[in-house]
Amino acid sequence: MEQNSIDSFSPILESPKYHPCISLLMPFEPKMGLKKELGYQLKIATDKIEKEITASYPSDKAEAIMDKLHKVIDELNFNTHKKSIAIFVSPLIEKVYYLDMQIDEKIIIDDSFEIRDLIYSKTQVHKYLLVVLSSKWTKIFIGNTTHFIRITSNVPDNIAAFKNDIPEKVANFSDENKRKEILLNKFLKHTDNGLSLLLQSYKLPVFIMGTIKTIGHFKAITHNAKNVINYIHGSFEDKSEAEFKEIMKPYLTDWKKINQSSLFKQIDDAMSRKKLVYGIEEVWKSALEKKGRMLIVEKNFIFPADHSSNPEMISKHQDVVKNSFYIKDAVDDIIEKVIACGGDVEFVDEGVLESYSKIAMIEYF
Repeated sequence: MEQNSIDSFSPILESPKYHPCISLLMPFEPKMGLKKELGYQLKIATDKIEKEITASYPSDKAEAIMDKLHKVIDELNFNTHKKSIAIFVSPLIEKVYYLDMQIDEKIIIDDSFEIRDLIYSKTQVHKYLLVVLSSKWTKIFIGNTTHFIRITSNVPDNIAAFKNDIPEKVANFSDENKRKEILLNKFLKHTDNGLSLLLQSYKLPVFIMGTIKTIGHFKAITHNAKNVINYIHGSFEDKSEAEFKEIMKPYLTDWKKINQSSLFKQIDDAMSRKKLVYGIEEVWKSALEKKGRMLIVEKNFIFPADHSSNPEMISKHQDVVKNSFYIKDAVDDIIEKVIACGGDVEFVDEGVLESYSKIAMIEYF
């Protein structure tokens, strides 16, 4: 029962006679573990739910909703290559999301379903790329709160690989410093090309370590400046991987600031590629067309809306108009549509997206 499309179901959920509602969010990676282990984790979660449901609701309602939950779990797709799962069950609705994002386990038993709870349950892994430059070699690492791993690529990571590529007239040049400069720039261009390839797979903030001189050469040739959060100056040629990890710690203390800086760099890049839409009306249209790769929205931004004759258009709800079928919150509907199509969602602090009318969407390239 893999979720491929989303219908708006908020009006049903808000009717009190249809309670209770169950939301179960948890990691779900069958390819990483045995089906039996996942089944055991699901059983523990459902036992918790059943205990709370039976204690809070009449037996007939409790039994009916638990039967629906068990049926949904029995029909889960264990061949998925996603990272987590979100199950929603009410007396009228059954929904399953297979998600590309990491989320923490969370159980919500309430009288409504808040899609934002799903996003708030995302595991906040502080993931980044570190590029260490020297005049002789380059090392690239991917790091997070627990792991720090060196990445190998097809691009040579030692300057010696390029010594024979210098044109003869330069190789015979009497100024040795000029020759070394040309060789370094050539090496750093290949390093930057390798970083570009990595960023296609890992859309992460980047940190660059190196001497002032080497970083200066890198800044002059790089095409990835938009992804660089910070340049860390120093001599690191004799440092170990453990020492690199320690050096990075103070630069990662304010992760929210790093993440928001990274998001703005992505916004600027998408704007230059004409792949950014912003403002609730334009983002709504993009979400309906299944174009959303990443939705970025201010926390607590809520937009009650009215439909127009054109389904791609909405307008701010007018309380004076008696319309029981208005959209209670268009932002939540957009979030549903984005995650259902494999996109991601990020919340930022209030006021951060003032120039973008509180909400922006980076579309698929």
